[in-house]
Amino acid sequence: MTTMTYKTPARTAKSAQYFTNARKIIPSGVNSTARAVWSGWDPYPLFVDHGTGSRLTDVDGNEYIDYLLGLGPMILGHRPPKVTKAVVDFIEKRGTVFALPVADELTLSNKIINAIPAVEQVRLCNTGTEAVLYAVRLARAYTGRKKLVRFEGMYHGFSDGVYWSKHPGLNVAGPDKAPMPIPQGPGMPAHLADSLIILPWNDVDALREAFAREGQDIAAVITEAVMCNTGCILPEPGYLEAVREITAKNGALLICDEVITGFRLSLAGAQGYYGLEPDLSTYAKGLGGGFPVAALGGRKDVMALVADGTVSMAGTYSANGIAVSAANAALDELAAPGLYDGLYERCQQLYDGLEKIIADNKVDAYVTGLGPVLQVWFADQPIRNYRDAARYARHDLFRIWWEEMLERGVLFHPGAFENLFVSFAHSKDDIAQTLSVAAEAMRAVKAKH
Repeated sequence: MTTMTYKTPARTAKSAQYFTNARKIIPSGVNSTARAVWSGWDPYPLFVDHGTGSRLTDVDGNEYIDYLLGLGPMILGHRPPKVTKAVVDFIEKRGTVFALPVADELTLSNKIINAIPAVEQVRLCNTGTEAVLYAVRLARAYTGRKKLVRFEGMYHGFSDGVYWSKHPGLNVAGPDKAPMPIPQGPGMPAHLADSLIILPWNDVDALREAFAREGQDIAAVITEAVMCNTGCILPEPGYLEAVREITAKNGALLICDEVITGFRLSLAGAQGYYGLEPDLSTYAKGLGGGFPVAALGGRKDVMALVADGTVSMAGTYSANGIAVSAANAALDELAAPGLYDGLYERCQQLYDGLEKIIADNKVDAYVTGLGPVLQVWFADQPIRNYRDAARYARHDLFRIWWEEMLERGVLFHPGAFENLFVSFAHSKDDIAQTLSVAAEAMRAVKAKH
């Protein structure tokens, strides 16, 4: 049983009652781990009534400036009019699922390829988990090798082959320089550990040593260009370039997981921002403007194994009309000239304001992020990888800050290992209001620091 309470339980009484009822019929009361009590929504998650633009309203009538944004998909805000209209029009005039292609798929595929230099061909699917699963399968088939390098603290979906070492306990995870594969939970076949090499992120030497030791067996390295599943951790200068050089030199593929960063950090994603050219890339959240759609894209010679049926990519709902129409409309919106410049300007206003508030209150904390994805680390030293975060992040202080912000109408995920997301719908007034609230909230943190 939880021992946590909200500061003012009466303001979310309906959510509490809904959660009590939900737990009777839904295991854990929610339909995703990220919404569960043990993920930070303690003693219960908020139940939502509706969202519009940058705002979300819960069932108790509380309105929030929303930086949760569906954990990332709502890059254009809630119910973006052009995306919503495109979906409604497609359903009303054409249908949903045909198990046959529609010409709109070509339009969307061309938009993706034109936006992202490293993507020569693309296949659509439904979720980021699917896209990663197919990318790893394709890399193994292309190289004839079995091992996958993945980095401790990253999340690449919930398929058995990669759902390892996301946030393992340091008492069981092995040495800092040679982490052990730790399954996310029971039910994961133990033999899959032999197919994984777990490494610390931002450590070029560890990657070089892994390739020197096992390079002939490594099919691929999978990484986010910005670590977005242990808070927000940026790549150190030269790190991504070194990863690209090492993989290419050793005949392994580089898979860039852009499920969070794709179409969010720029139209070409994180790889466009950093000038990275991976062999395969996965996309989902920012692609659909709030609708479930994903994509795997990459080099034509690698994708050729899908083209001739050697590697199967299936899915009844892949490239369904709802997904395709939503993504086409979303990418049209995102391609508007200068759009990201304005977003980054507002995000910088938020970053600068938060840093000043932290400094004014003399709290051990700092802001890290890139444009519209960020986190506030309550820590007294820099965090450059998962183990730093596990050792130094003050979750107790983050909880105080989160709850004080929530009380004042600003919403984001209660977990310090999640992120704040900013959408194109967030205005300068939203940012200003957020900073006003943050100044009050940080004073409450200082009182308990």
